[in-house]
Amino acid sequence: MPKQKTHSGAKKRFKITGSGKVMKQQSGMRHNLELKSSRRTRRLNQDQVVPEVDAKVIRRMLGK
Repeated sequence: MPKQKTHSGAKKRFKITGSGKVMKQQSGMRHNLELKSSRRTRRLNQDQVVPEVDAKVIRRMLGK
């Protein structure tokens, strides 16, 4: 049987923590950062836990 390949896009966007949670980068940190407040950019720069409904699909794409 051939091996299952991991989804290339998913492995660049998501990481799985030691406890099994799926983490992602929050949106809104790509452009127009000058007009966003420092407080807002600091908040957006933190990783975010993916909801469990979506995490199930992501784990399958990552082969975990």
